[in-house]
Amino acid sequence: MKNSKQISLVAGIVAVVIITFGIGYYVGRDIGYATGIVAGREKALAEFESSQEALAQKAAQDAAKAANPFQTSVNPLQGVADPLQKTKQVLNPFE
Repeated sequence: MKNSKQISLVAGIVAVVIITFGIGYYVGRDIGYATGIVAGREKALAEFESSQEALAQKAAQDAAKAANPFQTSVNPLQGVADPLQKTKQVLNPFE
């Protein structure tokens, strides 16, 4: 009789421990999942907003460059000989 009481007591304790771990796992998984979704959503929104700001800034810079027809990166007359060079030499007495 004493042996069966010990077995049932140990079995009851083991069952309570298993049930407690199961409930803890289930609740922890749900809380962790919900926390991960919130954190992931916030991170994705922040990344999306920063990429939108970068795209808007780049579009503004491109529009500013396209709107200014006088801004050039190269001299269009580079390499063209000065047609008045001989005249300058003739008319300038100090050279």
